[in-house]
Amino acid sequence: MSAATGPTAKGRQRRTALLDAAEHVLTGAGGSELTLRAVAEEAGVRLGHLQYYFPTRAALLSALLDRILASSLERVTALTVAPAHGSGREALLDAILSDHDDPRLVRLFTEVWALAAHDEEAASAVRAFYGQYVTHVAAFVRDQAPGLSAAEAQHRAEVFVMLMEGAALFRSGVTGRRTAATDARLREAALTLLGGTVHPA
Repeated sequence: MSAATGPTAKGRQRRTALLDAAEHVLTGAGGSELTLRAVAEEAGVRLGHLQYYFPTRAALLSALLDRILASSLERVTALTVAPAHGSGREALLDAILSDHDDPRLVRLFTEVWALAAHDEEAASAVRAFYGQYVTHVAAFVRDQAPGLSAAEAQHRAEVFVMLMEGAALFRSGVTGRRTAATDARLREAALTLLGGTVHPA
C-alpha cells in the first residue's frame, strides 16, 4: 500500500497539508503556476517529499478534485435524505447556490476549468468529477420524482449541473451580476429539473 493511500494518521495529515498547499497555489496564482515545485515550496517541503505522495501533477490535481467532490457530496448527501420532497429540493438548491458566494471556491473551479481546456489529464479528472456529480444528482431526481425514467433523470441532472456551473460565473460576479429577477427564474428552472412537473412546450 502506498503512502498516499495508507491508513496512518500521520500520512493522512501530510497528504491533507499538501492538498491545502495545492489549493492555495491554484486559487492564488492560477493553474499555470500549479507545478509540483510550486506546491512543494508553498507546503515548505522538499520536492521529493511531495512526489512520494503525488508522483505527477495530474495525480495531484485528481486528488484535489476528489477532495472537493467528497466534501460536496457529503453535504449534499445529508440534504437528499430529507423525507419531504419539496423541502429536499429547496435545501439542495440553496446549498449549491450558496457556493456562489464563496470567492475562493469560485476561483478554484474557474482555474480548474481553464486547466481542463488545455490539459487532457486535467480534463479527464474534471470529467470524472462531473460524472460523479451528475450521477449523484440523477439519483436525487429519481427519488424526488419516482415516475421518471432513469434516462430522463440523467438528462435532468446533466442540465441541472450545467445550469449551476454557468450560474456560478454570473452570480459570483466573474462574468455578470445577479439580480432578484434572474435568481427567481434560475430557481424556478432548477427546481423543475430536480423533480418538478415538466410542462409541455
